[in-house]
Amino acid sequence: MTGCYSGSRPGHIGTNAPDFTVQDADRKVTLSDLRGQIIVLNFWATWCPPCVEEMPSLVVLQQRMKDKGITVLAVSVDQDESAYHKFLKQYGVNLLTVRDPSEKSKNLYGTVKIPETYIIDRNGVVRRKFIGAVDWAEPEVAEFLSRL
Repeated sequence: MTGCYSGSRPGHIGTNAPDFTVQDADRKVTLSDLRGQIIVLNFWATWCPPCVEEMPSLVVLQQRMKDKGITVLAVSVDQDESAYHKFLKQYGVNLLTVRDPSEKSKNLYGTVKIPETYIIDRNGVVRRKFIGAVDWAEPEVAEFLSRL
């Protein structure tokens, strides 16, 4: 797996994932409502080149793993709602995504740079953190997620 793993025990690893609710014009998402599933929580934006590079593989991951109780939740920090919607349509992003221009959810995790992704197990515990773009279509990713 590519992407930077932040130290041997970065913040939040092994602890309950900070809960949040984000409501945008399209939907309302509460992280704790997804408990019982493995969550791939990704913070991203349309103006971030590594995020744009990574998004297609997140879509592939969701398609491959949705029947195994794995949900990708992509939280955009875009300020521009129209750019966000244009991106989703242009790139065929058909996974659970919500726009949080206030960045409150991102800040709960101490995320400074994007993309940043957290793997949260079925009990709501953060198991891994990735800083930077990751190729989520790599076989190692599916293997890791299947072990949770």
